[in-house]
Amino acid sequence: MNQISIYELLTKSNPKIIDIRDKYSYNMGNLKGSINIPYYSLLSNYSIYLNKYDTYYLYCDYGKQSKEISNRLNQFGYQTFYVKEGYLDFKNIIK
Repeated sequence: MNQISIYELLTKSNPKIIDIRDKYSYNMGNLKGSINIPYYSLLSNYSIYLNKYDTYYLYCDYGKQSKEISNRLNQFGYQTFYVKEGYLDFKNIIK
């Protein structure tokens, strides 16, 4: 399965984290070190943003969209994991 918990992600050294939410949501709060590539931009232009030799960790608000796009990108030969808790759960964890 291509999921990872937020706790596992936090133990990674220099992970490539992609926030697939819209720019406004990203600017309101995000995981430290993440970059913002909105869902449809990543889906339409994945070959521009990703390379097949790196591992990427994707997150959205609840984990549903990141799971969907991670599965699709993995079918295209990329190595991605989705953060199963999503950003909103993460935000509640760090309070």
